[in-house]
Amino acid sequence: MKHWQIDQLPWDSFDPSKVDPELVKAVKAASVVERNSVDYAQYLNNVFYDDPDFRQAADHWAVEEIQHGDALGRWAMLADPEWDYQEAFQRYRDFYKIQLDVDQSIRGSRTGELIARCMVETGTSSFYTALADATDEPVLKALCKQIAADEFRHFKLFYDHMHRYLKREKISTLQRARIALGRVTESEDDELASAYHTTNEPAGMPYDHNRCIANYMARAMKTYQPKHLKRVTGMIFKTIGLTPHSKLQDLAFYVAEKLFFSRQKKFARMVGLT
Repeated sequence: MKHWQIDQLPWDSFDPSKVDPELVKAVKAASVVERNSVDYAQYLNNVFYDDPDFRQAADHWAVEEIQHGDALGRWAMLADPEWDYQEAFQRYRDFYKIQLDVDQSIRGSRTGELIARCMVETGTSSFYTALADATDEPVLKALCKQIAADEFRHFKLFYDHMHRYLKREKISTLQRARIALGRVTESEDDELASAYHTTNEPAGMPYDHNRCIANYMARAMKTYQPKHLKRVTGMIFKTIGLTPHSKLQDLAFYVAEKLFFSRQKKFARMVGLT
């Protein structure tokens, strides 16, 4: 069940003078990725084919994700009236596809799949929290706060199911860490790069992964503050079974912070946003 409705957002408060054109590009890309959750729900239903409780939860999750995409797309069309969300989404659907004809997780186990989903929700909840803090545009700020709250609930949803499967599959902390960190590195794969390409670049422009992922990441990563990364490391530690708010997490945060902001600067230089 949805916890809010798109029409409840303060659309009348939209202030074009407070729109950051660079953030609009990241929002456009995010909108089609969120909307495409229908494919991920189908994938999860195939992997968990004999688990009706989780299948139902995955379907409810997808409904909320679709709403995120539609709300972000509506905002992006206010910010850029010449942009067409539905047209961009169809272009994305035609361009980027995930493998749906499966009956087991690409992560090697159901626990592994749920760990990967926890990492996705960790990334999205932190991104929308960071974006809400970074923007002064009232509607986008309100929208991102709603989405961030949803994504944190989604993290808990997958985390709870992960523990249910962990009792059966007995995956070690090291294995959980390997899956979690592997999924984090996949944030630079074709999903987001394709989303940037199909929502921000002209139809005749050839796709180049490196250019597109740099353009997306340079904009999305610049919204983050150290406090957002601190929360990310805590959620990762919780997922893999390590104690959060510990000296080990402090060390992990220190390393992650250095790597994250170094990478953001590299992407920014690549696309001329320094």
